[in-house]
Amino acid sequence: MDINFNKNEDHNKLKVADLRKKMAKVKTGGGQKRIEKHHAKGKLTARERINYLLDDDAPALEIGAFAGDGMYEEHGGCPSAGVVVGIGYIRGKQCVVVANDATVKAGAWFPITAKKNLRAQEIAIENKLPIVYLVDSAGVYLPMQDEIFPDKEHFGRIFRNNAVMSSMGITQIAAVMGSCVAGGAYLPIMSDEALIVDKTGSIFLAGSYLVKAAIGESIDNETLGGATTHCEISGVTDYKAKDDKDALDTIKNIVSKIGDYDKAGFNREKPIKPKENPEDIYGILPKSRADQYDMREIIQRLVDDSDFEEYKKGYGQSILTGYARIDGWAVGIVANQRKLVKTKKGEMQFGGVIYSDSADKATRFIANCNQKKIPLVFLQDVTGFMVGSKSEHGGIIKDGAKMVNAVSNSVVPKFTVVIGNSYGAGNYAMCGKAYDPRLIVAWPSAELAVMSGNSAAKVLLQIETASLKKAGKEITPEVEKELYDKIKARYDAQISPYYAAARLWTDAIIDPLDTRKWISMGIEAADHAPIEKPFNLGVIQV
Repeated sequence: MDINFNKNEDHNKLKVADLRKKMAKVKTGGGQKRIEKHHAKGKLTARERINYLLDDDAPALEIGAFAGDGMYEEHGGCPSAGVVVGIGYIRGKQCVVVANDATVKAGAWFPITAKKNLRAQEIAIENKLPIVYLVDSAGVYLPMQDEIFPDKEHFGRIFRNNAVMSSMGITQIAAVMGSCVAGGAYLPIMSDEALIVDKTGSIFLAGSYLVKAAIGESIDNETLGGATTHCEISGVTDYKAKDDKDALDTIKNIVSKIGDYDKAGFNREKPIKPKENPEDIYGILPKSRADQYDMREIIQRLVDDSDFEEYKKGYGQSILTGYARIDGWAVGIVANQRKLVKTKKGEMQFGGVIYSDSADKATRFIANCNQKKIPLVFLQDVTGFMVGSKSEHGGIIKDGAKMVNAVSNSVVPKFTVVIGNSYGAGNYAMCGKAYDPRLIVAWPSAELAVMSGNSAAKVLLQIETASLKKAGKEITPEVEKELYDKIKARYDAQISPYYAAARLWTDAIIDPLDTRKWISMGIEAADHAPIEKPFNLGVIQV
């Protein structure tokens, strides 16, 4: 191994160690004191509930663990958006699980909480997966009600989705394991089956204090909306559980009896581990995002038997396209090539840049995968499309539009891994969040932005210095450097993968070694939903 490999390896392993450290902190939710208070009530925490519900020793994914990271600090923060979302197996059946974290503001809903819940429902809808809600929430966080209550993608959309999923035949099970108040009370009752835990669970449109204020009636919360009331008087809930584990055991039994699903029929063979060592990824991926490397080396450590069958290998070389298997599943891979390549015409193409021929190749390959019903995997490390007069005269906008069209209209499931750079229109063409990947994850090395921090800082510096000069202020080299450093620090914070994950622009930040698991479980989920419409590119410029 050369010295650069060792330096890269140390750098990337430190990033993964930092990821694990941040994840451990996030998993404490509202903090140890609130966890202890929660336990004192005889309740499990959100993650403890999910761990108990899911099958032992089976793989699982957590969606949006860093949602809300660094946000709402003036309100005390909102770790993991106050809700834990996972994809895992209950009695062997793949399900989505959503659990309110009552250690975070009593499970109250912030704007990012609604966004994360909607993302969980979107995953269930796209993949026709059963979804389980473990409810323990005080409802909308009132100081921010204007940002969560009335709009299309706000709180009310949750219940609209409950109704839509029911009409689609998607199983929904809800267990009320704590508070379930106001509008939130509709969620469990719009599910197929509802459980409630005795003495700790409660459901009502208005609690005892509000009832007293509104109509003058004096009543305690348990009598108003406890387990006995709803299981024996109102008939709102279907099962009474004596404690959290009893409720979760009942859910396991219900799920175990769900019938089999119609399959999309994606091709799978017996999984084979990569021939090349996946841990080499740490040494291959450069420490500097500006440095180049051969993306084939990464692919060979992600795919079964390190076997990658390239499509149009000698053409459009700044994008790699080809067929492979990941954990047995057949996939079509579209990846940015990050090394300088020389074309047959003797021209040099920069790594990570999309050229006209590359966009043309990718468009054709995406169409082929749709024709053959092969899921697509996008490996992003892209700085954007090639600029300049030669590219413009060659029709780069037209060819880029064709690729965007193909990605947009693709009917096979798409999965996106942001390995490095994800800049500008390159993010779009390589199936960024706006293009409906079934799952989109980032490695700790990822950067998502309109352009790099260095480029953006230079542009913003020119604008700011021009404004200051216009106001009559002298700009010395020292002042200019101070401005540049300030602008770049602000922009660099925004291109961090944690900034993106906090806002759910990605579903997770993952260790590169977990990439195969995420894609495999994602395709398995997608196999629950047969493709119902043909692939059609629509109108394109040829």
